[in-house]
Amino acid sequence: MKKIAAAIALSLVTLATFPCTNFLVGKKASSDGSTLISYAADSYALYGELYHWPARQYAPGEMLKVYEWDTKKYLGEIPQALQTYSVIGNMNEHQLAIGETTFGGRSELSDSTGVIDYGSLIYITLQRARNAREAIGVMTGLVREHGYYSSGESFSIADPNEVWILEMIGKGPGNRGAVWVAVRIPDDCVSAHANQARIRQFPLDDPENCIYSPDVISFAREKGYYEGDDAGFSFARAYAPLDFGALRYCEARVWSFFNRVNGDMAGYVTYARGETTEPMPLYIKPDRKLSVHDIREMMRDHYEGTELDWRFDVGAGPFNSPYRWSPLSFVVDSVEYCNERPIATQQTAFSFVAQMRSWLPDAIGGILWFGVDDAAQTVYYPFYCGHGETPHEMSAGNGDLLSFSWTSAFWIHNWVSNMVYARYSDMSVDMKKVQASLEKRFGDLQPETERVAAQLFGQSPPQAVRFLTQYTNGLVKDGVAEWKKLGEYLMVKYVDGVVKREENGQFRRNPYGNPSSPLRPGYSEDHYRKIVDQTGDKYKVHPIK
Repeated sequence: MKKIAAAIALSLVTLATFPCTNFLVGKKASSDGSTLISYAADSYALYGELYHWPARQYAPGEMLKVYEWDTKKYLGEIPQALQTYSVIGNMNEHQLAIGETTFGGRSELSDSTGVIDYGSLIYITLQRARNAREAIGVMTGLVREHGYYSSGESFSIADPNEVWILEMIGKGPGNRGAVWVAVRIPDDCVSAHANQARIRQFPLDDPENCIYSPDVISFAREKGYYEGDDAGFSFARAYAPLDFGALRYCEARVWSFFNRVNGDMAGYVTYARGETTEPMPLYIKPDRKLSVHDIREMMRDHYEGTELDWRFDVGAGPFNSPYRWSPLSFVVDSVEYCNERPIATQQTAFSFVAQMRSWLPDAIGGILWFGVDDAAQTVYYPFYCGHGETPHEMSAGNGDLLSFSWTSAFWIHNWVSNMVYARYSDMSVDMKKVQASLEKRFGDLQPETERVAAQLFGQSPPQAVRFLTQYTNGLVKDGVAEWKKLGEYLMVKYVDGVVKREENGQFRRNPYGNPSSPLRPGYSEDHYRKIVDQTGDKYKVHPIK
């Protein structure tokens, strides 16, 4: 009974502590000069839908009610801005994009009296700020004025010219505000964060590239978190000390990204495994320039081809699954063990790659490549940052976590994903063909679409916005319909554990018109050997005496 209670407690902790992943790419590190950030909202309690707030004007004295993003708990109200900007998902009409990961940090610093939680902080700021530096000012000003309700948080903040990481944590109950530091990622570098604070030492006299709260060091001294001089201060060490989970579940995801873009990072695998504590740098120069496609594919990573690849042990089952069901850790004979926590995971509600292009008008230059469900099995659709009407398939209210909807992109993708999970090595091949085909189609259509949009923008910017809105909504409608057909195809092809034969794109029939006999592939030789190793002669076929 104690073991069961411990497992339940562990599952509650891990669900709350290890949810999201962000990548950040400076404009000189990208293949086309755009800035890029990515985000996966990984939560078993979050529904995959696309948020939208139209631009509005408000009267002096109007108030905004604030509800915690995760739970919808009412936290209080704050003065509304006189003018707000249009927001689609996590990008606004000025090509400002914000993502996040929660690092938790020192639990005693959470402030239950605060009015601004991390989710509200993102979406309120997107409605009020025009660029990354302005966003940092808005975010830190909001928590200073109204209190910060959440635990420690890392934010990715980017506009067409600059990419920043902002890390903040509260000061404890009744102590309004937060301590924080924001570092600009150099234009020729990439960075990442994944539920562990990553800013360590930072420049104290370089306001162009580093901004911080005046008390970020003195408060740590006051609380007994730090005793040295200012130059040696580490935000992460003071406010979010490392433990095994921070390394193996969190920093390992950062390592996997870094390892794929810079060969020198392979040596940090011991850090990723939780065996050493020498930290990775906050940012690195990639060996090559990275495209939107590169970042989308890296969001789909399961540690394939690395020492953390777990597709070939007994836990992967007979079809080499890179997934394990929650919780992240388990206990056998009083010894605790862990599952890996890769970048792509089954509990993702939505993810995106935000692309900001300085050489184009904002309405055309900003694209939120947005997908729902598991990033490895999603389709990223191009939502331009002036997008004016959420497609029905991704609208709030079209289903929820307790209500299935056949017209919801989230539910259609989950339906397909949960088939693929059961027979991953086979079904994922079929899934990836459709995924690649759809995303290639979007890429092929993009140049002509943007040429027409630019022409329209020269005549009437609102007309260009309407054109791009209708364009993307059409892609979503057709893409979700195609994904539903994929689900139907997988159901027919693999029903009851056999595999239908195909010929010229059709399931094969016998000479009389009936379905032909299916293939019975069974399992791999490796899996059969595991069965024999475990069971010995239990299933051995032998002659009857």
